[in-house]
Amino acid sequence: MVAAAHPLAVEAGVAVLERGGSALDAAIAAQMVLGLVEPQSSGIGGGAFLLHWSQPEASLTSYDGRETAPAAARADRFLDAEAQPLGFFEAAVGGRSVGVPGLLRMLEAAHRRHGRRPWRELFEPAIAAAEEGFALSARLHAQLEAEPFLAADPRARELYFTQQGRAKAPGTRIVNREYAATLRRVALEGAEAFYRGEIAAAIVHAVRSHPRPGDLAEPDLAAYRPLERAPLCGPYRRWRVCSMGPPSAGGVGVLQILGLLERVPFDHAPAHSAVAVHLFSEAGRLAYADRARHLADPDAIAVPLGRLLDPAYLDARARTIGERSMREAPPGLFEPAGTTHLSVVDAQGNVAAMTSTIESIFGSRIMVRGFLLNNQLTDFDFAPGGPNEVAPGKRPRSSMAPTIVFDADGRVRLSLGSPGGPNIINYVARALVAVLDWGLDLPAAFAAPNFGSRNGPTLLEAATDYERLRAPLEARGHVVETVPLASGLHGIERVPGGWRGAADPRREGVARGH
Repeated sequence: MVAAAHPLAVEAGVAVLERGGSALDAAIAAQMVLGLVEPQSSGIGGGAFLLHWSQPEASLTSYDGRETAPAAARADRFLDAEAQPLGFFEAAVGGRSVGVPGLLRMLEAAHRRHGRRPWRELFEPAIAAAEEGFALSARLHAQLEAEPFLAADPRARELYFTQQGRAKAPGTRIVNREYAATLRRVALEGAEAFYRGEIAAAIVHAVRSHPRPGDLAEPDLAAYRPLERAPLCGPYRRWRVCSMGPPSAGGVGVLQILGLLERVPFDHAPAHSAVAVHLFSEAGRLAYADRARHLADPDAIAVPLGRLLDPAYLDARARTIGERSMREAPPGLFEPAGTTHLSVVDAQGNVAAMTSTIESIFGSRIMVRGFLLNNQLTDFDFAPGGPNEVAPGKRPRSSMAPTIVFDADGRVRLSLGSPGGPNIINYVARALVAVLDWGLDLPAAFAAPNFGSRNGPTLLEAATDYERLRAPLEARGHVVETVPLASGLHGIERVPGGWRGAADPRREGVARGH
């Protein structure tokens, strides 16, 4: 089974599984196609976190392919001449925001351990689609139409826009021969072809020659190394929930929200009720407050994971959740010791859950050799002084939360994740409670309205029946905003006799088995 954000990516992954490929093989093939057909969200110019379950070994591994800051990076990177933080787009558009991409090195390292098909074979579907062309989707067309910066890049303008600067019409065949050539080099020579030589030089030149230049250098690319980290796991009722640890705050945030909900009467709140939204939002406020104060690259600061997930700490934090909203939660007081998701399960029961990103939509808006470069460095705090400040070689904090849930017998119950920037934590936790507490199947859980709080207003998904909850929530002291909450959940769940996949109806993804 493969669940991913575009039908062509799913087809590529399923074709690999049909040839006896592993879940990791299929994930690589699907991701290479996503970089072509969903360029606004992820690609080889960005990074990823991967959670991999090996059924024969009964072992769970997580891989950190997060981008790193250049060696020349300094804490005042995103301050203006008056030492004030730059506006987001002033920081994000251009070379200053580009970190060292980590996706390919990470996938290559995981493939050495978990792959069954040859590396070069996994690139064939994406190369073929890039050379033959793919139909521009209505969703990508709409995002191009709303995008004010990308057309300034000559390569991107030629690919996606008309001579008049308008987005090409839906259904237009997009041929990206530069991307095909890049993938062919990587397929034949390995990830080294990306991190050294012509491709690396082209990346550096594009970053440094941009009107808003950055300081990325070829030695930064050559020095990049993916990391294998211990997965972050915790209990929720009768299940074991595992996700990515720091530098992602996603796994910590999801586990904190679940741990807090287990300590308040969430299980007695009717599904889709104001009481359920109230309790979930209050738990989110507490988790996001801790995210801002304590989470960052664990190789740069001491992240107090044990304290953040300690049962006594969660007990104390849960006692602050009352009948009325706290509106803004403080962080716990103790001494600190654009994106896409795909899920794959193969015939052996191995599972790959990977969330990958180039950060905001279309990343830095710099296109090189057929792919877009990330703007991942804007995930650092713009104002220096906190745990997530910019530093040389450091990995910025993330909210990505690829997640695998195990039942009491240690079997995989479900695998899921979502894009959505800082909202990812709420999207994933909301989907988990919809399945584990409310008993919804995965398609229904993904289709249900989104809600939650990032330690600000209580957010309800606009144009859904959850808008009826505004009045009862305001009566509890919530400041309510109805906003578009376009999650992109993709996942797989165990059902009697096999697996069921699901894709978020808000986007164009699908799930397919064989």
